[in-house]
Amino acid sequence: MPFYQMLCITTHYKEYKHIKELVRQTATHVMNAGGVVRNINSWGTLTLPQRMRRHGEIHSTGDYWTMHFDTAPRTLRSLNSIMRRDPRVIRWTVLKLGAKVEDIAKEGQKAQKGVSVEASDLVN
Repeated sequence: MPFYQMLCITTHYKEYKHIKELVRQTATHVMNAGGVVRNINSWGTLTLPQRMRRHGEIHSTGDYWTMHFDTAPRTLRSLNSIMRRDPRVIRWTVLKLGAKVEDIAKEGQKAQKGVSVEASDLVN
C-alpha cells in the first residue's frame, strides 16, 4: 500500500470537538478500509495566507492538521469525496510519499531488513 500525507485546513471553531470528530472520522475511514494511520499531528490555529471561500463562507483563520497513513488508492478516492462534502473542511491535499519503504527512507540511507547503511557504503 502506498504511504500518504494529508494536510487539512478546517474551519476554526471555539470548541475543539468539531475538529476532533473530523480527525476521528477521517482516521476511522482509512482504518475500516484496511489502511494504517501512522501519525496525526495538529499545527494549531493559524491565519490563512489569504481569505478562502468554501461552502458559501469566507474564512480568514483555520485549524491545520496532518495525517500520515498507508491505504489503497481506492480508499483515497472515497476519502477525497468525504472531504469535499464536509462543511468543516476549507482545504486539503494528499501527497504520495512513496509506494515502498525504500521510497520513504532517509535520503542517503537504504532500508533493508531493518539494517541502516551509511551513504559512504553506497558509493563503493
